[in-house]
Amino acid sequence: MTARTTTQGFFDPATWTISYVVWEHATRHAAVIDPVLDYDFKSGHTGTASADKLLAYVRDQGLSVDWILETHAHADHLSGARHVQEQVGGKIAIGENIRVVQSTFKKLFNLERGFLPDGSQFDHLFKDGEVFRIGDVEATALLVPGHTPADMAYLVDGAVFVGDTLFMPDLGSARADFPGGDARQLYGSMRRLLDLPPDTAVYVCHDYPPASRQARWQSTVAEQRAHNIHVRDGIGADEFVAMRTARDATLDVPTLILPSIQVNVRAGRLPPADDNGVAYLRIPLNALPVHRSPARS
Repeated sequence: MTARTTTQGFFDPATWTISYVVWEHATRHAAVIDPVLDYDFKSGHTGTASADKLLAYVRDQGLSVDWILETHAHADHLSGARHVQEQVGGKIAIGENIRVVQSTFKKLFNLERGFLPDGSQFDHLFKDGEVFRIGDVEATALLVPGHTPADMAYLVDGAVFVGDTLFMPDLGSARADFPGGDARQLYGSMRRLLDLPPDTAVYVCHDYPPASRQARWQSTVAEQRAHNIHVRDGIGADEFVAMRTARDATLDVPTLILPSIQVNVRAGRLPPADDNGVAYLRIPLNALPVHRSPARS
């Protein structure tokens, strides 16, 4: 919590995702960041229990939602943005490079002709450095590519919401081997974030805690610069790229990448229903790489 805003995190243990509500005290206007839509892989059912916990907090606090902010098109959970918008309003927003991601995955999934990779599924596309408001507080959208081409971080009142670009210091950094990912770009993006003031609060989107600790999602720039195992001060770009490239070569694809991307490039909408009234997700066969390790980061 800072002088002007409060941040509340919501941890989803099924996907290791942290969603946030950040709200401004004077007006009680709010932004929701990276909400989750539940998905049961075995049955193909979606659910809203995770997002509904967040929505209950919004209602209990009497908040008015201005924005539903996506840090990127996630590969490890389905977006609950559309459900949140249907319940409490707000503009669904993401970085303008989502068009690149949409174009890539339209080809992979051979999406319907009516799906246009132009970002029009979202209410707003942020440019790098764009300033917007949550109530009376200014916020800034920062382009941080590398994990994907479209990753954004959001700087709000002395805190930065970094999506998958940074993890907690003992876990390091996100992978950079998704289509359009780039380890050298990722290094530059992380150092951009670490150039923020040392006391800036850093809120991550995922935590995969070791057995020795519980899930956590807040650190500071100073803590990251001193202790992040992948990008602390003294680790250069070449060293990071070599480590990240070798590590990524061992990583399995995320469990929910195929269903999640098809929903997330649509700003949280499910695919359009077929003529029988049922919506379907497509599974491209033999199209993604397979590795043996289940490691996530």
